[in-house]
Amino acid sequence: MPSTETRSTESGGSFSHGAMHVFAAVTLAAILGGSSAPTPIYHLYQESWDLAPVMLTVIFSVYALVLLAALLTAGSLSDYVGRRPVLCAGLILSVVSMALFVAADSAGWLIGARAVQGLAAGILSSTLGATLIDTNARMGPLVNSTTPLLGMSVGALGSSALVTYAPNPTALVYEILLALFLVLAILVWWMPETAQRKSGALSSLRPYVAVPMQARAALWRVTPSNIANWSLGGFYLSLMPSLLRVATGLDSPFVGGGIVALLTLSGAGGILIARHWPPHRILITGTSTVAAGVAITLYGVSSQMVPLLILGTFIAGLGFGSSFYAATRTIMPLAGPTERAGLLAAFFLQSYLAFSLPVIVLGLLTPTLGLINATYLYGAIVILLVLISLTATLAARR
Repeated sequence: MPSTETRSTESGGSFSHGAMHVFAAVTLAAILGGSSAPTPIYHLYQESWDLAPVMLTVIFSVYALVLLAALLTAGSLSDYVGRRPVLCAGLILSVVSMALFVAADSAGWLIGARAVQGLAAGILSSTLGATLIDTNARMGPLVNSTTPLLGMSVGALGSSALVTYAPNPTALVYEILLALFLVLAILVWWMPETAQRKSGALSSLRPYVAVPMQARAALWRVTPSNIANWSLGGFYLSLMPSLLRVATGLDSPFVGGGIVALLTLSGAGGILIARHWPPHRILITGTSTVAAGVAITLYGVSSQMVPLLILGTFIAGLGFGSSFYAATRTIMPLAGPTERAGLLAAFFLQSYLAFSLPVIVLGLLTPTLGLINATYLYGAIVILLVLISLTATLAARR
């Protein structure tokens, strides 16, 4: 691997591999920040267009479903055609998605914008993750684990601040992101190429999902916790601001976006705290922490106490980040070099379906149960799932 201090010559860029590492980290943060930017704006759409809760969850979930499809098909495309062409294409799609958000005047437009955004994120996230490892094999995995959560925190908090204090709340954040993605799409051609082109690009688009025999027991143990974590994240990013408004009467987008940002920010903190622990210890601690955090959050909802909501979110976020990190560290080393892509695809399939489908079901239940009662049920299922993984992990250790 080229040194991060040398300049690229044959790889075709004007900057060093170290600059490419920084560029990839910033771009990854920007892409994930863009994914959380609509969260504080959802209630404005809901009020302006009289949208049902289930429509909010559909608008949110289409992003995850398209992202998953892009990961399963184009996730390894940059290994064949090079990183820079794929990065440029993904960033241009990101520009298009932001333009669609700016022009949106109905739920249909938002669904289209989220679909294009999901396509861009799916293409970019795997390519950027590979680029981070290409340019710094030692720090790449950690940067790849924490940067998406940090980016989502900045996106949710920055968007909520603009919605609260700046003019044109349904367009300004997207216009800023559009300009940023356009600059990044141009700048990528000054960066070095970190992958050699090879044949087989078309065949790489065929989805491949497989779980090696030796990894199946471990995957089954972490599956309930992984589903719970991603379901929790999907709830926060789609309905938490609405829940806060219904449960406490607080209508500030800044507070709603801040609580969403707290979940992902503390998730990154959980990874940093636990990154040197053995995987089984992280999983035991993380699942316990998620259960405790969700229970405190639900009590905050029932008592209408915002400080308890904040505390519960912080605790749940620590567990959310650390237990997801533990899950990947538990299962991925069990796969051989030729088995990792199929196992990772299976893990992504499980994760993004859990990120999107449960909140749609919650949206369908809300008119019947009410948002608060539906949230109690949802939270109870999340707690039950993480406790199943906790019990299975403790049993395997014994």
